[in-house]
Formats: sequence, C-alpha cells, structure tokens
Amino acid sequence: MSNFEQSESDFYQSNYATDIQDQGYSDSGAHENLYGSQNYADSFDEEPPLLEELGINFDHIWQKTLTVLNPIKPVDGSIMNETDLTGPMVFCLALGATLLLAGKVHFGYVYGISAVGCLGIHALLNLMSIAGVSYGCVASVLGYCLLPMVVLSSCAVFFSLQGILGTLLALIIIGWCSLSASKIFISALAMEGQQLLVAYPCALLYGLFALLTVF
Repeated sequence: MSNFEQSESDFYQSNYATDIQDQGYSDSGAHENLYGSQNYADSFDEEPPLLEELGINFDHIWQKTLTVLNPIKPVDGSIMNETDLTGPMVFCLALGATLLLAGKVHFGYVYGISAVGCLGIHALLNLMSIAGVSYGCVASVLGYCLLPMVVLSSCAVFFSLQGILGTLLALIIIGWCSLSASKIFISALAMEGQQLLVAYPCALLYGLFALLTVF
C-alpha cells in the first residue's frame, strides 16, 4: 500500500513540474512574439513614404507649375534646385498626346529636340554662370516650362494654327516659355542682368516645338 501511495505521489509531482515548465516556455514564446511584432511595427512606421523614396513631391510639383504659369511672379530659386523629372515627363507625354490628337506623329522629334536642347543649354549655362548647374536641373526647368506649349498643341486639336492667328499665338507661347525658363535660370544661378542672353537660346528651343505644333 505504501508503494502505491509513493508511486501516485511521484506521478502527480512529475506532471505538475512538466506543466509549470511548459507554461514557462509558452509564456516566454508569447513575450518574444509580442516584442518581435512590436519592433517590426515600429520599424515599419519609421520608414519614409513610397513617394518620398521615389523623389515625387506633389507640393513642389504644384509650386513649380504655378511658377511657370505666372512668369511675372518672383521666383524662389531653391525650388528649382531639385532634379525633379516627374512633371517634365508628364508634360512631354501630354505634348506628344495632344500632337497625336491633332494628327501629327512627332513623339520621336519631341524627345530628340528635348535631349539636344537640354545638352546645348546645359553647356551654355555652365559657361555663363559662376556656379555650375547639373543636367538634371536644366532638364527639369525646361520640361516644366514646356507647359504653355502643351496649351498651344491643345489648341491645334480644335482649329488649325496655320494662319495669322496661329502664328501670333505661337509667338506668344514661345515668349511665355522662354521668359519663364530664363527667369528661373537666372534666379537659381544668381545671373542677374543676363536674362535676355539666357532667354534667346530658350526661345530657339521652344520655337522648334512651336514649329512641330503649327506645321
């Protein structure tokens, strides 16, 4: 009888100790999972937004667009120091799309003129200014100032520009684009008194786009 009682007490003690040990392991695992998930959530919250990682800032795009649309307004040169190509790509695609709607397939010419014009103006600005300018900055400014040309190509969808009215409208748009681009360049590069010298090559570049749009 004593042997039976002793075996029974050993049985209950061993089960109890095993249950306590298993519970300890399960509690520690739960704490580790809890802390691990919390650390993962904290690291995920600290990551920057996807648009910021891609370099897309809609506030800056809107400010640059307003600067181009209002060539009389003073320019904040620091806005155009960023090599933002999102807006220029959108405006180039819009120009090509409106030309296509007008029955003119000039996608290759648009991008070819853009690349060559950016290279030429980039070299010219580096010769004229004390502070150097990057190719991306030049492409960004010229691309944003292409927005008035999109307006001209949109007009070509509804009526022909091959006339006195179309010629006058094209000249106004060329002046608008070149004035906006030269104003931004002299503000960003501190080239006071040289706006006309910068506006002339810009007018030649946008004049080529106007020829594609009119004819």
